[in-house]
Amino acid sequence: MSGCGCFPVTLDRSRKSSFKSKSSTTSGSSKVLTGDAEKEIENKESSVVVCFGEMLIDLVPTVSGVSLAEAEAFKKAAGGAPANVAVGISRLGGSSAFIGKVGDDEFGRMLANILEQNNVDNSGMRFDSNARTALAFVTLTHDGEREFLFFRNPSADMLLTETELDADSIKKAGIFHYGSISLIEEPCRSAHFAAMEIAKSSGCLLSYDPNLRLPLWPSAESARESIMSIWDKADIIKISKEEITFLTEGDDPYDDTVVREKLFHPNLKLLLVSEGTEGCRYYTKEFNGHVAGVKVETVDTTGAGDGFVAGVLSILASDLNLYKDEKQLREALLFANACGALTVTERGGIPALPTKEAVLQILEKFTACEAI
Repeated sequence: MSGCGCFPVTLDRSRKSSFKSKSSTTSGSSKVLTGDAEKEIENKESSVVVCFGEMLIDLVPTVSGVSLAEAEAFKKAAGGAPANVAVGISRLGGSSAFIGKVGDDEFGRMLANILEQNNVDNSGMRFDSNARTALAFVTLTHDGEREFLFFRNPSADMLLTETELDADSIKKAGIFHYGSISLIEEPCRSAHFAAMEIAKSSGCLLSYDPNLRLPLWPSAESARESIMSIWDKADIIKISKEEITFLTEGDDPYDDTVVREKLFHPNLKLLLVSEGTEGCRYYTKEFNGHVAGVKVETVDTTGAGDGFVAGVLSILASDLNLYKDEKQLREALLFANACGALTVTERGGIPALPTKEAVLQILEKFTACEAI
C-alpha cells in the first residue's frame, strides 16, 4: 500500500436470518459413481459449498497479551475451521452447509443454533450423547497471534462415522471443503475419506485447507504424513507460509520453485498461499502471482484464514471455472483478502466473520487509499 498504512474500521456486521431447516437425510453409502470426474466438475451447476469437519467452542481471553492462567475472563465464541468457512460463505451471500458432529449438550445445541441463525444448512450435523462438544482455549499475544489448548479426549467431532454422513447433501454440492483435523483419529478419519469419495464421484470441486494444529497430532511426522495422504485428491488447496515450511521440512516458503515442485500436484487447479497482512499468492497450471493484503488494526487473528477461504469459495461457487481467468481470479482474491482482514478486527472466529456489504465497504477505502 502507498500512503495510507493501517486504518480503523467501524462496520455493520448485522444480517437478518431467513433460514428454513432442511430435512435430514442420513446415508452410509459411499458408492463410487461412474463418469468423467473432470467433465462433471465443468458441468456442475450447484453453488452450494458443503463444509466437513469440526465445530467447537473457542474461549478467548478478553484482553490480549496474557497467558491462560493470567486471563481473568474469556469470551465464548463458536469456532472450528470448516464451520467458520460455512458461516463465512453464508454471511457473504452464498449458500453453504455443514457436516460434522457435536455433543448432545448445551454447547452442541448452541452451535447448531448458531449455524441456523447464520443461514447455514445444519441438517448434516449429528449429536453424540456419549461425548462432549470440543473446547479450545485460545491465548492472544499483544499483536493478536494465537496459541491453543484443546479439550477433546475424545470430543464428539472425532466420533463421526461413515454411516452418519449426509451423502445426499454432499452429492448436491458444487464445492466440498474440508481440513485435516478430521484425519487424526478413527472413526472420523474413515468418515472423512468416504465423504471425499462421495464428493469427488459426484463432480464436486474438492477444497482443502490443512489448518495445521500440531498439538492435536501424536507427532509432527504423523501430521505431515496424514495431511499429505490426501493432498493429490484436492482441486483447490489453501495453505499458509508456515505450513509450506512444515510440509516441505524446512524449505523456503517464498520460493516458487519449491511450491511448484513439492506442493503443486498434477491434478491441482488452484493453490493459494495466505500471507496475513501481506496478502496471498496464487498458482495454477498456467500462471502464478501475488495479490496485496488489506491492512487493518489487528485484534484477534482467530479465523482469519477461514474468512479468506470463505471469500474465495463464495465467489468460486458461482463460477467453478473462474480460476482459469487470471484477472477474475485476482479480483476474487482481493475480495478474499478483505474478508480475512476484517475477521481480525474482532475477537473470536464466527462472530468476526464479515458480511458482503462490510467487505465492499472496506474495499472502497482500500481502492481510494491505493489511488493516493
